[in-house]
Amino acid sequence: MAAYLIVTMTIHDPETYRKYTALTPATLARYGGRFLTRGDEVSTIEGPAFTERLVLLEFPDRAAVMAWYHDADYQSAAAFRHAASTGRIILQEGRDNTATPDPLV
Repeated sequence: MAAYLIVTMTIHDPETYRKYTALTPATLARYGGRFLTRGDEVSTIEGPAFTERLVLLEFPDRAAVMAWYHDADYQSAAAFRHAASTGRIILQEGRDNTATPDPLV
């Protein structure tokens, strides 16, 4: 099943962060990852205003996510992200449970 990463961050050093974004696409490609959205405008429809950068990624499965995340080239690139921003990476695995509205399925 597909696996998705929801990444949110606040960037405090855009120049250093660009070094990270320049390196990331090649590492994603090795593991079948792709951007669904990458820093596009976000509108808050309900709740407190969302003001962080938002990136959504899709991978073939959880194993591909973890292999990408632990890849030495990605970790080298991630050093720029760590230096330039604060944020979180959330993993959500897709399941075949979208046909029913039951939230407990």
